[in-house]
Parts: sequence; structure tokens; C-alpha cells
Amino acid sequence: GMEINVLSEGIPTHSYESEVLTRAFEEITGIKVNHQILGEGEVVQAVQTQMQTQRNLYDGYVNDSDLIGTHSRLQLAYNLTDQMAGSWSATTSPSLDLADFMGSQFTTGPDGDLYQLPDQQFANLYWFRKDWFDDADLQAQFKAKYGYDLGVPVNWSAYEDIAEFFTNDVKTIDGKPIYGHMDYGKKDPSLGWRYTDAWMSMAGMGDKGEPNGLPVDEWGIRVEGCRPVGSTVERGGATDGPAAVYSLTKYVDWLKAYAPPEAAGMVFSEAGPVPAQGAIAQQIFWYTTFTADMVKPGLPVMNDDGTPKWRMAPSPRGAYWEDGQKLGYQDTGAWTLMKSTPEDRAKAAWLYAQFVTSKTVSLKKSHVGLTIIRDSDIRHESFTERAAELGGLVEFYRSPARVQWTPTGTNVPDYPRLAQLWWQNIGDASSGAKTPQEAMTALAVAQERLMQRLQRANVLGECGPLLNEPQSRDYWLSQPGAPK
Repeated sequence: GMEINVLSEGIPTHSYESEVLTRAFEEITGIKVNHQILGEGEVVQAVQTQMQTQRNLYDGYVNDSDLIGTHSRLQLAYNLTDQMAGSWSATTSPSLDLADFMGSQFTTGPDGDLYQLPDQQFANLYWFRKDWFDDADLQAQFKAKYGYDLGVPVNWSAYEDIAEFFTNDVKTIDGKPIYGHMDYGKKDPSLGWRYTDAWMSMAGMGDKGEPNGLPVDEWGIRVEGCRPVGSTVERGGATDGPAAVYSLTKYVDWLKAYAPPEAAGMVFSEAGPVPAQGAIAQQIFWYTTFTADMVKPGLPVMNDDGTPKWRMAPSPRGAYWEDGQKLGYQDTGAWTLMKSTPEDRAKAAWLYAQFVTSKTVSLKKSHVGLTIIRDSDIRHESFTERAAELGGLVEFYRSPARVQWTPTGTNVPDYPRLAQLWWQNIGDASSGAKTPQEAMTALAVAQERLMQRLQRANVLGECGPLLNEPQSRDYWLSQPGAPK
């Protein structure tokens, strides 16, 4: 007769859990789960509030693995490796099969222990209108102008050529205006993850390494050992280095030159549905979580036979990118259980977390939400049968390339507070109030100020920030690797 409360963001996967899987779980266990759904920002806020006040707001959270650096340092979330081996061993499923989870490396701390259990994941990839790219007249026109074939761009200069071609040369298809690029630019929290979701790594900022660059990651934060030591170039960081400024400059230029005029005033949720409306040729930054909404029959981007006119493909890379760097972002929402939750309730939430990710239900859940977490699910014959209608999702997740798309890593010591700084500073560049260099320097300085406060407070243990003494930009830019 127990009743617990859990919280997640609003995507179709979690609606399915909340509406369908909670009932099945209660029938099997007798535990009633109130699975609440709020916006992503509100979920992070609730996690942060519970960590700060030590009051039990929810018994379990699906919290982005972007907070792995926070959880592994603060030690306020249960270390699942320890719990499974210890007092939760009796409530740990013998068929959990952690090795089958594609994202478990993303929810592992620098200590090698698991802090979160993946529940859903989706990548950020390149999206394009394959029917337009396959059009013989458009192909001939493009080849005549650029001297190479119109196809999936592997780098940013080719992306720019294609954007220019569709926006300024083709201009209209079937009498309707079309655009070679889509994005969003309003100064709003969603502009932050447009960047922290690895835009800088796509440009090539940061170092080589999997799942994230070491010693410098895609936030431009440098670590020594596990301690963050800087964000500005002067301290060995890369947040305001040439690669970062290049990535922001391209974003601003493309938004102005090639996207629909209203895009600059949009937020993430407004921009998301636009490609499905049929006027966009390509989008460099597109989340696969939109797949389910993009394959609905009757959409302008769907064929009559139920196959899409569009495809997804690996993201093109910027001028600073080198082999061995991550290539883009993958979101991994993962079950996170707090030590401030009474243990009997946390154990019940652990049971529910295992149930909604178990092999018994995860295949069906994967087909509903298309946010696949298990290797055994993506390789199932039912996904082979659906591959043609999913626009490249199945092929991407079956390919070895999937490991190059990764969430925020362990260099970021306090995700909720540092993430707030991004949208405010980037917003100044997208509005034209600051140059890209001014905006990135302001961001780098703000990140270091926050890390200095964390250093003084000394709450993050042996992996807390310990900032370098500043040196000249020339000194750091002449060193191998990032900053570059």
C-alpha cells in the first residue's frame, strides 16, 4: 500500500511511463507511483532545491546525465554501484543487465561508479530534405555553382554553401518560400542548451577524448586530475578562445542570413516543429526526440506510403574539429535518487526505475517514444522492420558512431548554476548587444567567478575547483591541444 512520487520532463516516453507503466507496476508490486511531468527547467530546479534544502520533494527524478559532474562531486545522490552491492542488493533485478545500457558510461563518475540509471536518450543530429537533395535539377544547379555534388555536408563550409544555395538561389519550391537553415535566437534559458549541448565541440573547441574532451571539454572548462582549473584562455580554458568565438560567429551569421526571419525571436519549443511544416531544407542542430512528431501521416514532409521525405545524418563539423573529438550531443535522462529521500521510499523508486527500463517493457517503450536506451532494443528485428519509416534513427544507433555523440561530462562541477550563465551571455551575442568575442569572454569570466565561489566554499571535495594562476593568452594558445 505504499505511494511514491517521481518527476520527469515532458516527452512522449515519460507520458507513456506515467500513464501506462505506473499502472502495470502497481498491479505487480502494490506500489502506487505518482509520476509527475514538468518542464525540463522545473525538473532541474526541483533537483537543485532538494539538494540545497535536504527536504524530500520527490522520491526519484529522471535527471539529465549532464549533472553527472555535480552528483559525483556533491555526493548527495545515491551511488548506485555501492547500493546495488550493499543494502539494495535484494531490490536489484538479476536481469537488469547494465552492460546492455548504451548510455551507462555517461552516468558514471570520475570514480568509475554509477550514479544514475539511463531511462531515455536521444542525439542531436543533422536533418535534411532528402527529396530536395535528390532532385536532378537542383543537383545540376548546385554542381554548376559550387563544383561538387549536393549531399550530406561533412563540414561547416559545405553546410553554409547548401544554406546559401536554398535560401538565396532556389528561394521557392512549389511557389512557397524556402530556407536553407533553421535555428532559434531569443534570449531565453533554452538558448543555453543550444550551446551547452555541444555546439562548441561540433566546431572543434576542446580536446580529444571519449565521452568528453580531456583536459578541456566542450564547455571550455579545463581540469587537472578531476579538479576544474579554468575557463578563460588565460587559465588554460577555451570558453573564450578562437574556436569558441568562431562557433558563436557562425551561429549568429547563419541565423541572420539563411533562417526564416521569425527564427531570431523564437525559443526552442517554437522552433522545434518548424522543419515539419515543409519550408526548411536542412538543420544542423536537430534533436532525434522530434522523430515521433516528424513521421506523422499527412505532414508536408511525409510521403503517401508512410516514409519520410527527410533523413537524419551525422552532424557536420567545424574548422577546428580533429579526429578523436566528440562530434555532437546526446541527451540521457537518467534515474537519480537522493540520499535526502527516506531509504524505504528511495528503494521503492529504485524498483520503479528498474521496471520502466527493464527488457520486459523497454522495447515497447522504445517504439512509443523513440528514445532508445538498450542495445538489445535497437538491434531487435521490430526496429529493422521500422527503419525505413524512421529516417535514419535506427542506422545511427546501430552504428559505432553513436559513441561520438555524448552528454555534458564530468568537467562541469555545478551544472545547474553554470548552465544559467550561458543563455544570458550568448543572448547578448544573438541580439547584437555584444560581439561574439565579448560575449564569450564575459561567459568565461562568469564561469570562473562561480568556480572561485565553489572553491572558497569547499563543498565539492577533492574534485572541487582549484583555479590556475592566469598567464598570457599566447602562452596557452601555443600549447598543444585546447585552447585553440
